[in-house]
Amino acid sequence: MTPQIEALERAAGPAALWAVGSADAVHAARPGTPSTPEGDGGADGDWNAPLDAGAMTPLLALWPVIGGLVARGELTLHTPLTAYGETAAAGLPGGTTAHHLLTRCDGPAPLDALTRLAEHLTGTPLADCARTRVWEPLGMTRTRFAGTTLRTCPADLARFLRHLLSAGDTAEGSVADRADPAGTADPADAGAADAERPVSRAWTAESLRIRTGELTPSRGLLWHPAPAGVWTHHPPSGSGPAVWISPRQNRWALLVPGPESDGSGPPRAAFREAAFGPAPARAARGADVR
Repeated sequence: MTPQIEALERAAGPAALWAVGSADAVHAARPGTPSTPEGDGGADGDWNAPLDAGAMTPLLALWPVIGGLVARGELTLHTPLTAYGETAAAGLPGGTTAHHLLTRCDGPAPLDALTRLAEHLTGTPLADCARTRVWEPLGMTRTRFAGTTLRTCPADLARFLRHLLSAGDTAEGSVADRADPAGTADPADAGAADAERPVSRAWTAESLRIRTGELTPSRGLLWHPAPAGVWTHHPPSGSGPAVWISPRQNRWALLVPGPESDGSGPPRAAFREAAFGPAPARAARGADVR
């Protein structure tokens, strides 16, 4: 066991599920995955075991669906929602935009408004849209809504995070990328192909940068900045899965706390540091240190 894996094990705590990887693969995990030699007889079942991911609904369903609307030119972030009809702007202050909602979505009201907007513009329930446009193309076969609760598994979370770092249309790369490894395709064609990804590279790049100016706390588009160029999404309080991603390091991490852990505060920060390295002496203003 390497020192980093030992540090990850200590930080995650007993009975936690965790994984660290890149665009190409899962590099380390508890339990072991089918692609890792340390996987034991019960690993595959745990890796694919369903878990309550209600707090991940904004990330796994809402954020990619909104991003698809932006990529296809069906939604402009800074346009007042009144431009999209009364249903889209119902109950919101005048002048509210999707950008406002995505950068201040710590409570249920902005998320409800974004869900209403997405369903209004796509003409389908969010669950159906996310399934056909995001989860099925990425092979996230165990991610689905059971009633109003989102269920997923660590393996599907890994597929999603790998896709966000990948250069192709899926975590393994697109047909177009393999056919044109030198990148000689027309930029317009490349842009059109990017817009058809489950989550476009442009949307990920726009989301993983500070969008709130001098306001604090700093926010991206639904993502929160953490130290050292890392971005995170986790439940606002209490237990539940947490994920981190760093395009700069080509690395992602996920943590599903054990039943005896509240999964918040110091445990998250310790796990992030074990996965990505310690925070600088002075973290960026407004960075989420968890």
